[in-house]
Amino acid sequence: MSETDAKVVEARIRVRYAETDQMGVVYHANYLVWFEVGRVEFIRQMGLSYKEMEAEAGCMIAVVEANARYRAPARYDDELVIETRLTAARSSVIRFGYRVLRSGTLLCEGQTVHVVVNREMKKARLPEKYAERFAAHLI
Repeated sequence: MSETDAKVVEARIRVRYAETDQMGVVYHANYLVWFEVGRVEFIRQMGLSYKEMEAEAGCMIAVVEANARYRAPARYDDELVIETRLTAARSSVIRFGYRVLRSGTLLCEGQTVHVVVNREMKKARLPEKYAERFAAHLI
């Protein structure tokens, strides 16, 4: 990942029929799942692995807050882009921002706030290896 594209990472998904509701639009909770898709891809593009962070460093980033603002509906078979950016990274708190788009049209934007925890779900500091990499990708 070059310095110019390090700040925003894109992930692409296609809306599955099971993700829509009776009105034929994407059920609102699916956007939180897509935020996770974007977040995991963001971490991967930083050259890290969330799976390895859990296994090797024994730390996880637990969601403590999530919000979404819906602007336009997504429908079955739409191809969507999830843009993810890192907006804050302190010793034990990490914040991501998201935008979900279809052909350039903003459908949803939101954020998640995470607290770093250890295997016992106790608040912990982000290990230095990860803290440095996260800090380098802040917007």
